[in-house]
Amino acid sequence: MAAGPVVRKIVDTYKGKVRLVIKNYPYKYRDYAHIAAEASLAAADQGKYWEMHDLLLKNSPKLDRESLIKYAKELGLDLKMFTASIDSKKHAAEIERDKQAAFDMDLYSTPTYFINGRKVVGNRPYEYLKQIIEEELKNVKK
Repeated sequence: MAAGPVVRKIVDTYKGKVRLVIKNYPYKYRDYAHIAAEASLAAADQGKYWEMHDLLLKNSPKLDRESLIKYAKELGLDLKMFTASIDSKKHAAEIERDKQAAFDMDLYSTPTYFINGRKVVGNRPYEYLKQIIEEELKNVKK
């Protein structure tokens, strides 16, 4: 079960009531984790974050540079801009900040969610997250 569809359903269901903040935490023992994070952010620069996210999950572990460029082409991205972004590591500072934040918060697993400070580790079904969100929304109204 991938987190993306569940997260999108939550955002759609609670539009205007929840705020989604995504941080990158590329696994240090995966060969292409850093360049895959760069690719997702390069795609986000062109408005195609989720589309790239889905392709990366679907095609993992084929996350080498050539494969990423192929995925960008499938998505209709500006390949010159995309390639320049991943080759220059345009988003490296952002990715490193995210990794440091994860380290500082003693995070060790993806996905990890924070719902009003409540830490939820690992893939969870929609209903599980919905229950927590409903509880937190009731607390906010009080």
